[in-house]
Amino acid sequence: MSLDGFTAGPDQSLENPLGVGGMQLHDWLRVLAVWRREHGDGGGETNASTAVIEEADRNVGAIIMGRNMFGGGSGPWGTEPWNGWWGDDPPFHRPVFVLTHHPREPLEMLGGTTFTFVTDGIHSALAQAQAAAGGADIAISGGAGVARQYLAAGQLDEILIHLVPVLLGDGARLLGGPELAAVRLEQLQAVEAPGVTHLKYRVVRG
Repeated sequence: MSLDGFTAGPDQSLENPLGVGGMQLHDWLRVLAVWRREHGDGGGETNASTAVIEEADRNVGAIIMGRNMFGGGSGPWGTEPWNGWWGDDPPFHRPVFVLTHHPREPLEMLGGTTFTFVTDGIHSALAQAQAAAGGADIAISGGAGVARQYLAAGQLDEILIHLVPVLLGDGARLLGGPELAAVRLEQLQAVEAPGVTHLKYRVVRG
């Protein structure tokens, strides 16, 4: 997330999926060896972010994301739908549930990633993800609108924000809006790393 609260810049499009300036938010991540391995690349560095990323991924059994994060544009999928931003071997390696308004058959990819397209809302996606995860954690990977819906519905236990010293000015805002006014958070962790500060919060119940 940028310092002014955006997880993507303005003018998102198929050609510019993270909007104007949005790629800067992931500069710290793309240099990590742990991230590069997941994407089939060698090299990279190990720093204070490495343990944060490894811990966040350790017990995740399934992932939920929105259609924009999966890719393919808006509207019906068409007769030859695109298979998303992630290539033939996506980095998830577990079941992924994609929130969308348009039905589509599940998509099995290399490396154990299966995309299931959910058209009946966030609670259905969560129930399906929990069943697939077998007691492990569920990660809400994005985008901002999906995370905000789950937070407003009281369905998140923890929030991990990677805060980047960038100002985007506009775009997809993660936190904000009257639906989040009653949310209370307790800080659990703050980790300073090159190009980013990792902030973990517990969502306070009751």
